[in-house]
Amino acid sequence: MTVPQSRFAFLGAILLGVNLAGEVPGTYKSASVELTSPKEHQVFQRSSRESGIAMIEGDALLVENTQTARIQVRVVSAKEPEREITMWVLLTVDLTNHHFRQDIPLPAGGWYSVEVRIQEGEKPWVQKKVEHVGVGEVFLIAGQSNSANHGEGRLRPESDQVVAFDGTHWQLAEDPQPGASGDGGSFIPAFGDALFRHLHVPIGIVATGAGGTSVREWLPKGEAMAAPPTTGANTLTIGTNHWESTGDLYQRLIARGHSLGPTGFRAVLWHQGESDNHQPEGRNITPEQYQEYLRIVIRRSRADWGREVPWFVAQASYHTLEQTGSPELRAAQLAVASGGFALAGPNTDELGMPYRESNGHGVHFNRQGLIRHGELWAEVVSRWLDGM
Repeated sequence: MTVPQSRFAFLGAILLGVNLAGEVPGTYKSASVELTSPKEHQVFQRSSRESGIAMIEGDALLVENTQTARIQVRVVSAKEPEREITMWVLLTVDLTNHHFRQDIPLPAGGWYSVEVRIQEGEKPWVQKKVEHVGVGEVFLIAGQSNSANHGEGRLRPESDQVVAFDGTHWQLAEDPQPGASGDGGSFIPAFGDALFRHLHVPIGIVATGAGGTSVREWLPKGEAMAAPPTTGANTLTIGTNHWESTGDLYQRLIARGHSLGPTGFRAVLWHQGESDNHQPEGRNITPEQYQEYLRIVIRRSRADWGREVPWFVAQASYHTLEQTGSPELRAAQLAVASGGFALAGPNTDELGMPYRESNGHGVHFNRQGLIRHGELWAEVVSRWLDGM
């Protein structure tokens, strides 16, 4: 690629959160580059069983001109750097704003190392890379405490290819999960490990759950609810006997989805209902209202994301040994996951006393329960993916 005769010419580099500056060969005086994609441990959602698209994006600036430079990117195996996944590919840039963005097809799998080299003539003088990038399966997780970090005992994934994203950074998916409430354990490491064992591709998780929340608290801003939840959280009182959602939880969920890109995740896993089986008189909602509210959340999210995102809805209403679940609420959850509108998740009400905290007396899962909860989700999701 020949650099135009202009003061600012293109430089591209794969460099996470770091700038380069200083003297460079030829007539170039200084350079700076910054990468926004990929990030370390990022998982791109695969578009088929065999492959997906990795986005290379960032900003670059090169002061002075007149020389010929080639800016190239390639992908290699992280464990076997000598094994090329892609050959060197030239990058291009918009010289008006010094921004570059290029999609590179990659086979499903990982970890891969994404490398860049900037050459002056035949000699490379800048070489950088992101060590761990994958193409696999990515899931958003929403709901209340048993979708978040409120379990008894933290878990850590066995595989280093099960990672979590908080909207900004990717990391190993060890509890507590970034982006969700609580500081205890979750089902996510066990879910990710089981899915990885089945699919043999990296698994990315984006957790957004909030402990103690009712389905009505997840409604979009301005949506009316029949009664406020006991906590009054995420709710606005409008006049007499009229309540609306603040939309805060909903907007957080939508923002997390957008942060992954237009096709950056496979599905939403919804695990919520325990709070709606334990509200005092005047604060409770009917199973029919539960179904209506959740349908609103799903329908609006698809509109905001611009595609028919699959939603899995768990059957979840267990509260205590005395209130082991509501058949009516489970039926409402199954009704949402019917007729092609959504998909049925696991029935976690079946995980009784041996799987619950406080020697079986609590609503949250103990370590054994967290592991089994994750396995149940993986069984459901695996069957679905196998049938696609």
